[in-house]
Amino acid sequence: MSVTIGLAIGGDGEGSIDFGDLAASSEALAEATRQEAEALGVKAIKVRADLTREEEVDRLVEEVRYHLGGVGVLVNNVGDYLYKPIEEVSLEEWRWILDTNLTATFLLTQRVLPLMVAQGFGRIVNLGYAGAGNLLARTHITPYVIAKTGVILYTKAIAKRFAASGITANVVAPGVAENSVSKPLHEIPMGRLALLQEIAQAVLFFVREPYLTGQVLEVAGGWNL
Repeated sequence: MSVTIGLAIGGDGEGSIDFGDLAASSEALAEATRQEAEALGVKAIKVRADLTREEEVDRLVEEVRYHLGGVGVLVNNVGDYLYKPIEEVSLEEWRWILDTNLTATFLLTQRVLPLMVAQGFGRIVNLGYAGAGNLLARTHITPYVIAKTGVILYTKAIAKRFAASGITANVVAPGVAENSVSKPLHEIPMGRLALLQEIAQAVLFFVREPYLTGQVLEVAGGWNL
């Protein structure tokens, strides 16, 4: 599995961070991130959970509530990638890609929404995929693109439904980043990979803006336009 992190910022979005980790191999990364946050004066914890399982999501959110007091900002950044011709994709692989990219986003968001409604504040940022909103045939990443298109539609529904509750929901859609599985540099009009810092800045943009909701921001250097 790829190194993927689900990020939730607790309370009012200014002082607490929780890291829920799907992949066992990313525990060291989660710990390093936790230490970096604490070095900046931010209270942080790490929680390992399989975000495709409802009981694990419930446990993670309860851990966050217990240690940090609530959830003000949720960043869904969990999802695996598969590059394979559609006719060779097995049912197990199909479910795996949809579950990690779409079901995990659904489960964690659904569990956190009541907390945000109760406090009258919430920022949800889901990670998508540049070009997923363009309904084009993508024969080697079909389940992945289907899942990411679903993330966009789900995000827009949440944005409209909860706008009056002080909650915004948006999508940051990266292109080919410096840690991507495949790196077709020749396909990127700007001629370089997206920096992780640039993707993080896009996430923070949505966190800080109270009147933007239901939007998709591509950080892709013109890729997949």
